[in-house]
Amino acid sequence: MLLEKGIFFMMYMHYCKPCHRVHMLNGHKMTCPKCGGAIIELRIPYMDYVCMDMAQRSAFKEQCADKEQLKELSTTYRMYKYSKWYKELNNQHC
Repeated sequence: MLLEKGIFFMMYMHYCKPCHRVHMLNGHKMTCPKCGGAIIELRIPYMDYVCMDMAQRSAFKEQCADKEQLKELSTTYRMYKYSKWYKELNNQHC
């Protein structure tokens, strides 16, 4: 997503099981902005999701609610261990 010339935000899709919501968030997040629960990063690209109509989004959300389908739709951000926010989070818990 382009904010202004030369400034980009990477948008990622996440699903929150506790509040059953799909969130478009900038960056790789681990907590839900609504309920504070753990969220799962989804494989679907931001642009694919925003191009869906309301019926497709509703169907996608229903797929995310299914435990087995969510495994197929989710992904793991492998570089989180090296990010600044993750190191700060670990330092708070140690």
